Amino acid sequence: MMELMELTKRAKMLIDGTSPALPERGPHQTDRNRKWRRHTRGVTLIEILIVLAIIGLIAGGVAVVAVPQFEKARVTQAKQDVGRLQQAVELWRSQNPGTECPTMEKLKADKIVAASTKPADPWDTPYEIDCQPEDTIITSYGPDKKKNTKDDIRMPEQAKAQ
Repeated sequence: MMELMELTKRAKMLIDGTSPALPERGPHQTDRNRKWRRHTRGVTLIEILIVLAIIGLIAGGVAVVAVPQFEKARVTQAKQDVGRLQQAVELWRSQNPGTECPTMEKLKADKIVAASTKPADPWDTPYEIDCQPEDTIITSYGPDKKKNTKDDIRMPEQAKAQ
């Protein structure tokens, strides 16, 4: 009988909202709940901003190292292209003696260079082909894209700017 009265009392408290459904918790249970909430609360805005700042610092460090290497690679590529283009023009001149100096389009049409060969240097300036009686001079104007400056790339290298 005592149990029935206790159940009735609890049911009435639940309906009225005057008491929690569960019995009182001890101090050990509330500490456990606090720890659980602390570990499952999610990520704060400050934590996200700190991570983004660290990623930005790493990206900046990579850029400082990578950009000069990229420029060196462009210069190396231009030197290689100028050398190959000079060989291609020399081959064309040996097959077509006494004719004018070829253009990139003529070299592609005669299949001396591949049709996919880019007619410009890595800085998108067209290569200059200068046919001398004894030699062929190929010039890239370099990073500054200006003629007869220190950064011009020529083949043969000892050729003087004209």
